[in-house]
Amino acid sequence: MYDKPLILEEVQRVETSLQDLQKWTSHITSPDDFLLSMEGMILLNAVCMKLFAIGEEVKTIDKHTNKALLPLYPAIMWKDIMGMRDVIAHHYFELDAPKVTDTLQNDIQPLLTVIQQIKKDLSK
Repeated sequence: MYDKPLILEEVQRVETSLQDLQKWTSHITSPDDFLLSMEGMILLNAVCMKLFAIGEEVKTIDKHTNKALLPLYPAIMWKDIMGMRDVIAHHYFELDAPKVTDTLQNDIQPLLTVIQQIKKDLSK
């Protein structure tokens, strides 16, 4: 088994980061919202840092649970989350705003829903 209080802390950090992303980017409707202003570029960098942190935390959760927890929630492509972290870490200058925008629009809310379910399940 694994240390549930530790995993709950890690899951909470992911939840908080996802909620931050939603607050910060509620006005983002296209990649141009990032690319056409200095403020947008700064926000893009901040968003990438949060995505990196989420991916790192997901990797940590997977490690701390001996790869037993995340597969219980197959609606999420966990490897893609970890992969995005790797792209941000190792190919930062190849990041593209359309991919980040797509992630924000299509992946954050479903991930948040599953993270909240994980929290609920671990709290039982």
